[in-house]
Amino acid sequence: MYDQILVGISHVFQPWTLLAVMCGVAGGLVIGSIPGLTSTMAIALLVPLTYAMEIEFALPLLMGVYCGAISGGLVGAVLLNIPGTPASAGTCLDGYPMAAKGQATRALGLAVYSSMIGGTISGLALVLIAPLLAKVAMSFGPWEYFALVVFTFTCISAMSAKGRAVKAFMAAFIGLALALVGLDEASGQTRLTFGFTSFQAGFYELPALIGLYAIPQLLADTDDIGRKGKVLKIQYDLRIFMSTFREVVSRWWDLVRSSLIGIVIGILPGVGPGLSNIVAYSQAKHASRTPEKFGKGELAESVMSPEAANNASMGGALIPMLTLGIPGDASTLMMLGAFMLHGIDPGPLLFRDHGDIVWIVFIAFFVAFAFCAILYHFFIPLTVKAISVPRQYVIPVLLILCTVGCYALNNRMFDVYCFLGFGLLGYLLHIAKVPVLPVILGLILGPMAEEQLSLALAFGQGSLAPFFLRPISGAILMVALLSLVLPPILGRLRSKADIEPA
Repeated sequence: MYDQILVGISHVFQPWTLLAVMCGVAGGLVIGSIPGLTSTMAIALLVPLTYAMEIEFALPLLMGVYCGAISGGLVGAVLLNIPGTPASAGTCLDGYPMAAKGQATRALGLAVYSSMIGGTISGLALVLIAPLLAKVAMSFGPWEYFALVVFTFTCISAMSAKGRAVKAFMAAFIGLALALVGLDEASGQTRLTFGFTSFQAGFYELPALIGLYAIPQLLADTDDIGRKGKVLKIQYDLRIFMSTFREVVSRWWDLVRSSLIGIVIGILPGVGPGLSNIVAYSQAKHASRTPEKFGKGELAESVMSPEAANNASMGGALIPMLTLGIPGDASTLMMLGAFMLHGIDPGPLLFRDHGDIVWIVFIAFFVAFAFCAILYHFFIPLTVKAISVPRQYVIPVLLILCTVGCYALNNRMFDVYCFLGFGLLGYLLHIAKVPVLPVILGLILGPMAEEQLSLALAFGQGSLAPFFLRPISGAILMVALLSLVLPPILGRLRSKADIEPA
């Protein structure tokens, strides 16, 4: 292992690699600060460009963009009352009121330092938990892997907004159906091609990913063309900004609690930092001695807790992606696509066969947060200008970059047509308020689910009993069932308790 660590350090601490991480962080901070341009969008734009790069260089660059974009959302949340990314939704609740009272620099400092500490804590969890989980996963058979796919979809449905669980399942089945297009690896027969030879190879994941996420967002952003966002005018003072570090560290328990919430929620497949942001804010309010002051921009922990949680969820989301090949959120889904683009399948064998790649990811994660901490001290004025850029200039550039990136993957127009087709599908799903993430997960995890189900039935001579009798797969399926059954039951019990008189 020590040899792999040294190899990882030698790759990441090359001058050009460090420069790539720094540029990735800077670009991520700017993109993340602009409302509507999420970390998923940032990584989607960059992944096709990494095709011609060595993976030892591409992964640190992507980690820089990932960390910078998630963290960058706090600027829009504090100064515009619009989260730059969904992960910063909870930061608006107290960050903007604090800034409106003339304490914008303090609000930014509290958010930045807590996000950096939360991200560092999650990095430690990533280094400690991921190798142990990979060792456990080495004993998994096809029954356990299929059960994990089932748990992934049930987890997404359980975490969906009220009334959208059924829609999440429908979206998952759409993704699974799209994954069936092309050649059946077992029989070699074509299926669902409708006579089009281009469909025989199936749908390439990255054009689908970019289309489903980019086009609906760009079309939604066109509604804001012509609207002038009201940005709070601030006099940025570096001394005031740095003085908030002591205030953040003095509330160490709020940081630890929120970071743990972010890590745990980040590990749950398909959930992501948006939920951890809100949950951490809610828990901080419940734990506070003065909960009535939340929402008024008076308490430091009301800004710190959501930011620590959403950055902590990044390390948590990378754990299932690296160890099981199941992404924790939409951004790590794009990262998974980058691994696949370079011919590497994340999973327990990644730690055995490509241990140096794993440590490159680990080290680049910490280096990216170090650059975040440094650049934030000087890039705040630049990000303030970035959130004021008119949308009519941003949207066409992003659409061109997406189109060129999809074509450059395989130098064929079919990928561009897939990008546009999936973009149209994503826009229709957006109108119908159907979540997009299950579609993508179904498309990517569908082949794995089919393969593992076939192997499990072959080994079990057609019997389904091993799925329930094997301890690990049985436990995973039980948890998946409980994740669907418990939330509505608990919701009804709470509603009855609220109705009954005290």
